[in-house]
Amino acid sequence: MYRDTTELAENKLLILYILNKIDTPITNSSLTQIVLENNLINYFSLQQYISELIESGFIEINKEINKQLLKISLKGKRTLEFFIDRIPEKKLKVIDDYLKDQNIEPENKYTTISRYEAIGNEYFVDIKLLENEKIIFDLRLRTSSLEKATSICENWERNYVTLYEKIIDLLKE
Repeated sequence: MYRDTTELAENKLLILYILNKIDTPITNSSLTQIVLENNLINYFSLQQYISELIESGFIEINKEINKQLLKISLKGKRTLEFFIDRIPEKKLKVIDDYLKDQNIEPENKYTTISRYEAIGNEYFVDIKLLENEKIIFDLRLRTSSLEKATSICENWERNYVTLYEKIIDLLKE
């Protein structure tokens, strides 16, 4: 199927290298732009490689509000560390120079805040969502136990995308 398995491995490692070098989740379109602008891999092969890297656990998908971001997984980092010497120096330099010149900004611009405080026998939980350091969601609620307060905070940190979207949908009804 592939002309050269060395080229296949090299191209997949190159994708992992880019994601590792950026060190922040990015969209598929941003990754595609980097690769195509440097004439490293054709579009169709690139999309196939990305899909295969996701399926095999070398790339993770982080779901953000209204978009999905790609991020190198721990498995991907370990593999890259082991096989980085298989990527030609010339291609590594092209990527390094491009990323340095472009000053790529992180696309994960959301920050969550979750905290609680005890006042008497009650706990007040504050959860917030910030986009580019501006509050887009702020909720304060009261609960009767420490367990509920910590559970709310932990759930918000883990699932803020889903929770935020559900709350917005409920408010729109």
